[in-house]
Amino acid sequence: MLHEGFTGQHRTIGRIASFAASSLLLTYGITLVFGFLSLRSPSDPIGDPYFSILELLIIVTAPLMVIVMVAVHAYASPDTKIYSLASLAFMTIMAGITCSVHFVILTVSRQVEAAGFPWGSLFFSFRWLSVVYTLDILAWDFFFALSMLFAAPVFKIGRLEKIVRILMILSGVLSLAGLIGVPLANMNLRNIGILGYAGVSIVLFLVLGIVFGRARQAAEEIR
Repeated sequence: MLHEGFTGQHRTIGRIASFAASSLLLTYGITLVFGFLSLRSPSDPIGDPYFSILELLIIVTAPLMVIVMVAVHAYASPDTKIYSLASLAFMTIMAGITCSVHFVILTVSRQVEAAGFPWGSLFFSFRWLSVVYTLDILAWDFFFALSMLFAAPVFKIGRLEKIVRILMILSGVLSLAGLIGVPLANMNLRNIGILGYAGVSIVLFLVLGIVFGRARQAAEEIR
């Protein structure tokens, strides 16, 4: 299938960003497991070096996801570009929010905590209920979910594309489902969303990179 506008640069950068996002998400999952294993009690917060590594991984991974959606928009057929453009917009919003949140947590939150400000935990602690935690839920459980659901219609031809479509829908639905933990103030239910954006997406970005690699270049690139 010929994808007009999907150039060699789109294919190369899209593949690299997809594989890199998949690898970093896998690294995030492994680091998270080791972080939990290091805890004396399940109620304890994850400490360093695991916590800082997790924060850095998120800050690096989110922009890669935006690049992937740029490639998805270039890959989309003319009749589905409205969906891919919306997906790119939602992913860009997600990346802006989550990078801001985790950079603040990584740099400011510890200084505020060390200074002993009583209101600090309401704004900067990465636990429910705080401003930064709520913003991160908005980023991943809402905007990431919308990005996946809007990108899904782009992929509809061939076995691999249909796999990508199914994985995007699954990732989006699970991420949205995590929002149920907010009105119920139950963050265990919110973990459903983590399965969507940090679990299913590992395989999703891997398969997406393969799809990009198999795509034919635009006619002007082939000549």
